[in-house]
Amino acid sequence: MDIISIFITGLFAGGLTCLAVQGGLLATSVAQQEENKLEEEARRFGHLLPIVSFLAARLIAYTLLGLLLGSLGSVFQLSLSARIFLQFAAVVFMVGTALNLLQVHPVFRYFVIQPPKFLTRLVRNQSKSKAVFGPALLGAMTVLIPCGATQAMMAYAISTGSALAGATTMFVFMLGTSPLFFLLGYAARKLGGSLSGTFNRIAAGAIILVAVYNFNGALALSGSSFTLDGILTGINCTISFCDEGRVAGATTMAVKEATIFITRNGYSTDPGIVNIKAGSKVKFTVVNQGGGGCAQSLTIPKLGLQRVVPIGQSDTIEFTAPTTPGPLAFMCSMGMFKGNINVI
Repeated sequence: MDIISIFITGLFAGGLTCLAVQGGLLATSVAQQEENKLEEEARRFGHLLPIVSFLAARLIAYTLLGLLLGSLGSVFQLSLSARIFLQFAAVVFMVGTALNLLQVHPVFRYFVIQPPKFLTRLVRNQSKSKAVFGPALLGAMTVLIPCGATQAMMAYAISTGSALAGATTMFVFMLGTSPLFFLLGYAARKLGGSLSGTFNRIAAGAIILVAVYNFNGALALSGSSFTLDGILTGINCTISFCDEGRVAGATTMAVKEATIFITRNGYSTDPGIVNIKAGSKVKFTVVNQGGGGCAQSLTIPKLGLQRVVPIGQSDTIEFTAPTTPGPLAFMCSMGMFKGNINVI
């Protein structure tokens, strides 16, 4: 999942699902400060200072949490099969969260992780603080009561297997949730039942779309050809009568060495079309020219190979080509960015 996708998920799904709980706490804290007028800064800036302090502390707390979760994933050094399982599990969790928001059946409430009651009471009590730092402390403590979409993003942060990637994931996600909190924080407690229901439906739809996106990536990562990409390609070929052998036949020369470039937009190869002979030993040089996120983790699912190549660095992959001719897919660790090698 790239940074833009994470931000959009936070903007639409994260902000909506967390607004009912954390937005209400923020509104309570702002109202309490307005009533007491204890701080000159609060009088000068009105409601702006409490909201900014709440959001800033919340952003820092979740970034540190992402750092911890990513480190946890790196310690375990998840295998390819474990990553696939974790991604499928995250999809199930997202769908369950969405169905809970839609109140489809009471059983789906179990997909929402409930923190211990004493933690919930502790966080709510902080909303009554009369000091200026109250909203900031409250914002930091909301890490103890993550919302549904946030919990799903936390699972993704673990799956990155990198402290930096985990921290970046949670930072960008929380940054995406901030605009809605800023705009609607005051009104969170005043939302009527019908308006809350509308928000829940929008949030559920956004979460389901993200789940489908991740499910497609998990299928690709597992080596399945039954993906959205494959289905769309099949439909296109049915309509346009594309020649399956045209790409592979563009150059008949098989190579023993090639280069895969990792860029901001995905992967590219040199030569542009890579053909390798079935059963032969080949060597690939992987050069990262600026690709971040999951693109740094190059995976060849069919062979069970993984290489993590940080930005500005390179690595080599040596393997024996499959004995069966056909496309050999390579992709990022989340199945989002893809490329193909032709085995002839």
